Amino acid sequence: MAREFRIGMLWIGGDLSFLEQMCIKSFLDVGQHVVLYTYEGVTNAPAGTEVLDANEVLPQTAFLRHVLTGSVAPHADRFRYHMLMRQDDMIWADTDAYCLKPFTTGNGHFHGWESKRKVGNGVLGLPRDSATLAALIEFTADEYGIPEWLPAEQQDEYRARRDAGNPVHTTEMVWGTWGPAALTHYLKKTGEIKYSLPTTALFPFHFRDRRLLLRPGYDMAEFVTEDTYSIHLYGRRIRARILEREPDAIPRPRTIIGKFLRKRRIDPLLAPLPQKAGAADVDDDAED
Repeated sequence: MAREFRIGMLWIGGDLSFLEQMCIKSFLDVGQHVVLYTYEGVTNAPAGTEVLDANEVLPQTAFLRHVLTGSVAPHADRFRYHMLMRQDDMIWADTDAYCLKPFTTGNGHFHGWESKRKVGNGVLGLPRDSATLAALIEFTADEYGIPEWLPAEQQDEYRARRDAGNPVHTTEMVWGTWGPAALTHYLKKTGEIKYSLPTTALFPFHFRDRRLLLRPGYDMAEFVTEDTYSIHLYGRRIRARILEREPDAIPRPRTIIGKFLRKRRIDPLLAPLPQKAGAADVDDDAED
């Protein structure tokens, strides 16, 4: 029988932009309790958001940042696994997940296919006794761990570098190594992949379709159905596109995101987008 879950998110610190405010508000408006964990404080979370110290879940003084992007996504990947182990009434959601209806599950599993090849971790629920969760925590404990799903020749290359005293750090590996790649691998290995929801549930817009979120007049009914719980907005990429293409760095009113902003009564002028990527980028937005 489905039970009520809280939503857990992570924000390193500082002001939220209108995109994150809008997404958090979407959960609050459907009646879900939102816990926003932060290391450095949050100044403008929507009313009703519970803000807690992220050190209670995963103490950290330095953050792992992906070499190519500077994103703290590797740290956020590790954080969500520890959060799920500590909080058995919580489902993780990235701050770029826009909720359409409450997240519920009867068995603690709440995850979905992002594409034909991978399960996304932008929304993630795993019960404490999940073999997948245990494997993810063990794998992400070693920052130089060699992914067992890589081709044999690549694993051999990584072992050779390790043996030569020059191991490959996770931040140098392919984007999403601790995220969707690891999650998909261990869900398959444990058999818990059977609980993964279809793409329509959590990732109705594929990465290649993300620009439609900013196309005036576009009807999202082509992708979103009554079975859709939330829409992944590909925050890192969408923020960049809004800054580059949209007048005054604000989504136009007739776009999907523009309509979401009005529905949640978020004024983008009061919470502008940061001018460059930074601590906000905790999501695994990468092309499949």
